[in-house]
Amino acid sequence: MSWRDVPGVGTGHERWTERGGYSSDDRGGVMNDTRRPDRWIRTTCGYCSVGCGMLLGAKGNRAVAVMGDPDHPVNAGRLCPKGLSEHHTIAAEGRLTVPLARHGPGAAARRVGWDEALAAVAGGFRRILAENGPDSVAVLSTGQLVTEEFYALGKLVRAGLGLRHYDGNTTLCMSSAVAGYKRSFGSDGPPGSYADLEQADCILLVGANLADNHPLLAPRVLDNEAATVIVVDPRVTKTAMVADIHLPVRPRSDIVLLNGMIRLLMEEGLVDTAYVVAHTEGFEELAAHVADYPVERVVAECGIDAELFRRATLAFGRAERGFVGWTMGVNHSVQGTETVTLLNTLCLITGNIGRAGAAPFSITGQCNAMGTREAGAAASLPGYRAWDSAADRAEVAALWNIPVERLPDARGRAYPDIVDGVLDGTIKGLWIIATNPPVSFPHRGRLERALSSLELLVVQDGFETPTTALAGVVLPAAIWGEKDGTYTNSERRVSRVRKAVDPPGEARSDFDIFLALADELGLRDELYPGWKGPEDAFREWARVSAGRLCDYSGITWEAVDAAGGVQWPCPPGTAARGGTPSLYADGVFPTASGRARLWCVSPEPVSDKVNDRFPFLLNTGRTVEHWHTRTKTGRVAILESLAPEGWVELNPADAARLGLGADDRARIESRRGHLDGVPVRITATVRPGEVFMPFHYDELCVNRLTIDEFDPISREPNYKQSAVHIERSRSARAPVAVPSTRR
Repeated sequence: MSWRDVPGVGTGHERWTERGGYSSDDRGGVMNDTRRPDRWIRTTCGYCSVGCGMLLGAKGNRAVAVMGDPDHPVNAGRLCPKGLSEHHTIAAEGRLTVPLARHGPGAAARRVGWDEALAAVAGGFRRILAENGPDSVAVLSTGQLVTEEFYALGKLVRAGLGLRHYDGNTTLCMSSAVAGYKRSFGSDGPPGSYADLEQADCILLVGANLADNHPLLAPRVLDNEAATVIVVDPRVTKTAMVADIHLPVRPRSDIVLLNGMIRLLMEEGLVDTAYVVAHTEGFEELAAHVADYPVERVVAECGIDAELFRRATLAFGRAERGFVGWTMGVNHSVQGTETVTLLNTLCLITGNIGRAGAAPFSITGQCNAMGTREAGAAASLPGYRAWDSAADRAEVAALWNIPVERLPDARGRAYPDIVDGVLDGTIKGLWIIATNPPVSFPHRGRLERALSSLELLVVQDGFETPTTALAGVVLPAAIWGEKDGTYTNSERRVSRVRKAVDPPGEARSDFDIFLALADELGLRDELYPGWKGPEDAFREWARVSAGRLCDYSGITWEAVDAAGGVQWPCPPGTAARGGTPSLYADGVFPTASGRARLWCVSPEPVSDKVNDRFPFLLNTGRTVEHWHTRTKTGRVAILESLAPEGWVELNPADAARLGLGADDRARIESRRGHLDGVPVRITATVRPGEVFMPFHYDELCVNRLTIDEFDPISREPNYKQSAVHIERSRSARAPVAVPSTRR
């Protein structure tokens, strides 16, 4: 049999359809009849921030297939393993189908109706607020709702309930990028586009393992054969393996590296002086600062080869179009914000911003982290407005037709500070939406103590999770494939998300839950006048964004459909050409002076120091098969079979010294807790003295080990540097995780 006779490939479909059980589909080719859809729905992937276009196949009220959208500008028909199996999440085990209530810690959850559940939430929060004031209730959201839901939630939380403390799990991954953009440019907003990867002469990826974390960006890098690709990463990641130059810096030495690069560029005359003079401020102070970072210091502190360092720096400096991309390897640090400003500075002093192929580009984490940053009213007012600006508050109050006094005059507590507020007794009620803190937040033992002390914990999710198991009220929510709206991806591209099937049981879309709760609170008509569905929320948000950097005012759902995605800023009349690919093309920045700021940054030492008791430095991250805490991917058989449990990566020299072999199991202890029964992978992709673990697994939760240390500006956690001890497992093969009292 020829390969062309395989179902869905080539032209041999007649043989398969004649055998029975198979039939031809216009889009999917020859398909098993049980998987052949009766309709294909164009939508956008609900995992990472790349924003791949998809076709979701439905048969009746079942999602039965998925394929990449060949016409979508982001992925041109390609999908990663998670995307190719995403339809399986919709009918996966563990879906929440009815509201639940639990009376007291440890009590069994009982089924309740929606009226009772909403009354419990509204009444419970109102009682706590009346007794303790506006600081006593907080909300933790996500980056995975549609923008229309984020906008509706922000209005409910801020203008309706009047809460001061509202944040999301986006603080755990992208807040340092946001804060860094604000410090350098005066505003959030990634300046570039994915097309820059195809047009750049040099691509510098810092702490960004695209092959695992953003797989559909990797082909753009690989297809640009003319570009010099430089990867800065302590590990020999899959992305580092295909780079022209890999700089395996020691953990927390990236600031030294970047200061050294800036100095070398100055010495070699590779600064774009005309751009610096016209569009930046702080250059003289920067030049004096980086004088302390000669090549010799960089090589010694970063642990890299001097010639490789020079080659990488000169390749970037001599490029006509230089692209800098980064993800969690930069952001997950107590100096994440400051490191982002240095990456921005690297682009500014070489003039690599505001034009094709040239940008400092933060590659976002979640499918709609951008949507909540722009419209969600958490860290900022909608439209990148500032909570502490009286003018901005007045403008939003007028747009929302509410008294300005209803709006908080400050951002309020960020995610880690909300946890602190629960522990110190200030916050007594908490609403968690579509996130799973016990697995994703650092120092899990401390987080669990916080959640168990609440008077009222409300959890809204599509699945049973370790978080829903702690909740007093559980609200069952629809997930991707079951609701309508939009996502905005890392390159500011707004794409449509469509409902293909109904949610299970009594589950409702998050949008409907927010409106129903507003109704219960007597606020629906005031907050959502005339709204019938999520498109009404989008239209209002577009009006609110008019004239702002993140201008959606020229975008409609119809325009998004016609263009296959539209990039903001998109004032009226620009949607037809797809919006705006690059920010700051005119060199004017939203700062008081109109100039970008060049910041001086000095490195700080790792606080969780290695010593004889804890001799290894633990790094954490992701693997391509799974997403976040495996709430969805852990229930997809093909993905779970590829990576069913966590592991620790150990250098061969360290493994030999410890007497550990491949397939052995290890006990790992930090100053905060320990894990037992962790499978060992022996690999030279990690340096001696350093180890790596993926963070996805509840059963082997690496966040029982991680330090609860946060960037003082962005409040993003440092997941990347925790000192640990490793020895042979003391347990049977089943993993064990317990807190520690050792220091």
